[in-house]
Amino acid sequence: MEMINAIGRRKSSVARVYLSEGTGKITINKKDISVYFPSAILQYVVKQPLNLLEVAEKYDIKANLDGGGFTGQSQALRLAIARALVKVNAEDKKALKVQGFLTRDSREVERKKPGQPKARRRFQFSKR
Repeated sequence: MEMINAIGRRKSSVARVYLSEGTGKITINKKDISVYFPSAILQYVVKQPLNLLEVAEKYDIKANLDGGGFTGQSQALRLAIARALVKVNAEDKKALKVQGFLTRDSREVERKKPGQPKARRRFQFSKR
């Protein structure tokens, strides 16, 4: 099997994933997953598609993460891994789609408008 690549996005985070056969090693920006994401919850989020298909020890993953915060990055990485797994085996698409791992979360931060302190918050109104 050759190297398979996929991309995932969430908020302002972009994850580029390179999937190859191996022993289950996940490397993010040349660091191990436990170093890059010290939180067990974020590690769990990243590994969700692999654990669902029970292929966590079958593939090595190299990822380049850019932009955003740690939550957005972990969810972008989850989407990219799910997309790569579908490229490997098309029959897995239904199981991943049911769990929502193939859905791109399109919510972005709303911009601040002029004449307001925040995106939707208005300055206090005074009648007199």
